[in-house]
Amino acid sequence: MPQPLPQEAVASAALLRLEEVSWRAPDGRLVLEEVSLSLAPGELAWLRGPSGGGKSSLLRLINRLAEPSGGIITLLGKPLAAWEPPQLRRRVGLLAQSPVMLPGSVEHNLSLAFGFKAAQGQAAPDRAALRGAMDRLGLQGVELGAEAQGLSLGQRQRLALARLLLLSPQVLLLDEPVSALDPESKELVEATAVAQAGEGRAVLMVSHQPPPQASAMRRLILEQGHLREEGA
Repeated sequence: MPQPLPQEAVASAALLRLEEVSWRAPDGRLVLEEVSLSLAPGELAWLRGPSGGGKSSLLRLINRLAEPSGGIITLLGKPLAAWEPPQLRRRVGLLAQSPVMLPGSVEHNLSLAFGFKAAQGQAAPDRAALRGAMDRLGLQGVELGAEAQGLSLGQRQRLALARLLLLSPQVLLLDEPVSALDPESKELVEATAVAQAGEGRAVLMVSHQPPPQASAMRRLILEQGHLREEGA
């Protein structure tokens, strides 16, 4: 089960900060222009905008799967470029829009990440912990021995989220995590995001859909390369 963050991390004023970050696509097109954003521990931000507007690119920059063309991104006050990749991956977890499952069982796919450098020092969860992580995301009907690549997209999305939460990063980047879910599963994932923020994590959630009105969160819009608070 994911553990709450240490108190010193929760007390930090800004866990993640982007200052005037720009990014150009390989074809030279300016996708993001001087984007600034600060996320504190315990903060949940819902990011939406038109398709192809740079939302996924922004998440990739924060996870350092791409490098900004300008500006600076810091984690815990330290530039991303100064973090060793395993250290960064341990603290910043990215849920891709179309998660990849490797050949093998659900259990194998959930446990695989604990063999990577990013998970050094973390004990691999036992079967009861894996089962609990799945059940909390509505995957009670999926057996640990089931073939992971045979799951539906919605099941793979939730399984990948369970895997990410087991690693317990400080920052959660969720790229369209509810795009293939039925209403009940969608509410469950949204509630999970809220709960993770409540435990002191910074959560940035990308979606084409408007955020649930009942949830207290920041509402962000990315349009034509510019980021703004909804209503601003």
